[in-house]
Amino acid sequence: MKYDFHTHTKYSSDGYVEPKMIVKVAMKRGLSGVAVTDHNTIRGGLESKKYENDMIEVIVGSEILTDRGEVIGLFLEEEITSTNFIEVVEEIKSQNGVVVLPHPFDTIRNTAFHPLAEDAKYVDNIEVFNSRCVLQKYNDNAKLYATKHDLNIVAGSDAHFENEIGNAGVITETEDIRRALLNNDFTVYGKKSNIINPLTTKLLKIWRN
Repeated sequence: MKYDFHTHTKYSSDGYVEPKMIVKVAMKRGLSGVAVTDHNTIRGGLESKKYENDMIEVIVGSEILTDRGEVIGLFLEEEITSTNFIEVVEEIKSQNGVVVLPHPFDTIRNTAFHPLAEDAKYVDNIEVFNSRCVLQKYNDNAKLYATKHDLNIVAGSDAHFENEIGNAGVITETEDIRRALLNNDFTVYGKKSNIINPLTTKLLKIWRN
């Protein structure tokens, strides 16, 4: 089974894809599941969940901008209301969610989280491959941090457009994907996104603002 754990719909300020299309393209790409992690809202995840079927699972999530940088919550049922890092973690955990650090150490993104040693205890999974990381060293640094602090890993395309869906994720034989996440029971795969995609995202965000 293949899962992409980081995608965005039109409900992100820099997103474009319709929720229905996220699911349709994910199925076409041979994914067993996709996590919809729109910026600061679970609306895209909830809408995408309506198109879930026997062939594909939709995980409701959100990429929340905290006072320390972005944090992803997976398996959410309610919106995260805080922007304080510790409080965001507590809100995610209160929903029995999974705490993920997306694209940490990415110095090109001003929203990236740069974890310290003491932050490891708050995190479940580290995104060690993000297709939109321009420099491979950012993914490598994330993997080093995960190894050093004995944290579980994960990967995602960070798709904002249809052509990116499924570019990165995990492969597992475990049917319970939440258990696989917390037990590190999978293999990470991924390829880089075309540089045109993140550039187009920035232009889209500027145009909308």
